[in-house]
Amino acid sequence: MNATGIITVSACPTATITDNGMNTYNTVSIGTQCWMKENLRVRRYNDGTEIRFDASGGVLGTTSQTWAGTGREYGAFTIYANDSTGTPSNLTSYGYLYNWYAVAGIVTSGGAPTKNICPSGWHVPTDSDWNKLVIFIHSGTPAADTTITGTQSTTAGGMLKSTLLWASPNTGATNPSVFSALPGGYRESTGRFFRLGTRTFFWSATEYDTTAAWHRVLYNNSGTVDRLNTIITKSFGASVRCLRD
Repeated sequence: MNATGIITVSACPTATITDNGMNTYNTVSIGTQCWMKENLRVRRYNDGTEIRFDASGGVLGTTSQTWAGTGREYGAFTIYANDSTGTPSNLTSYGYLYNWYAVAGIVTSGGAPTKNICPSGWHVPTDSDWNKLVIFIHSGTPAADTTITGTQSTTAGGMLKSTLLWASPNTGATNPSVFSALPGGYRESTGRFFRLGTRTFFWSATEYDTTAAWHRVLYNNSGTVDRLNTIITKSFGASVRCLRD
């Protein structure tokens, strides 16, 4: 007798992936995609080139040294509120916040994108990659919109959000995707930190114009996913997830 049934093949060949800083990340298979289940926390591009670190401004981040202005259009990263020592710290909980120039692999101001911030065999997801994820996990009507600037899905945010660390109300958070998005907040181009616990901004690798790039936003008080292009500029610090090639 021949057995019949559905065979599910994982898109992830391994349960974990390690970057060149020896940070290990759990992976998660969602549809045909394999994602990192945690926010990136690497300090170098995958060829070993250092990404510039910004610890300016103290807890509030009220000054800016490397985030905006002429001659500062290069990859940089920071830790929310410069907290790397708490138990747990913002770094441990949420990973680093990177500007888009780091996402694009730009080392010198005005230079070309030549580096990859993700481990070999992985990349920062494009706008199209994010669309594929949102479409796969979206439920209900109306359908997820891959062309809209604004709310792309009314349900996918809850299906992507972790049930931990988000401020109440963590609307719609069920996390069946096991993507486990966390509310890492962001850093403005002025250097200030905002929205830890209530927002997460994820970069895409897709440029919108000379000052902005496509990104996704999740909220504590909504189950939506927003697809936006100019709410944050390339000089903002936001979270990064990597996707297997």
